[in-house]
Amino acid sequence: MTTLSTPNETDVLVRRLTAADRCDACGAQAYIIAVVNGSELLYCAHHGRKYEEKLRAVATSWHDETSRLHETD
Repeated sequence: MTTLSTPNETDVLVRRLTAADRCDACGAQAYIIAVVNGSELLYCAHHGRKYEEKLRAVATSWHDETSRLHETD
C-alpha cells in the first residue's frame, strides 16, 4: 500500500526557485512563493508585488527571491 503525503509548508521554503518555476499569472520566471491553504502559488516580481497585500493576508508563508534580480555573476 502506498501512502501519499503532502509536504508541510516549511518544506516549500527550503528550495530555491529555478528558471523552470513559472509565474501562475503570466508564465514569467517566478521569484515569489506564497503558500495559501497548503498550496504553493508562484509569482514573478511584478505580480508578486501587485498581489502582495492581499496574499500576505491569507498566506501561511511568503518566500521572496526578487533580490536575485540584482545579483551579478
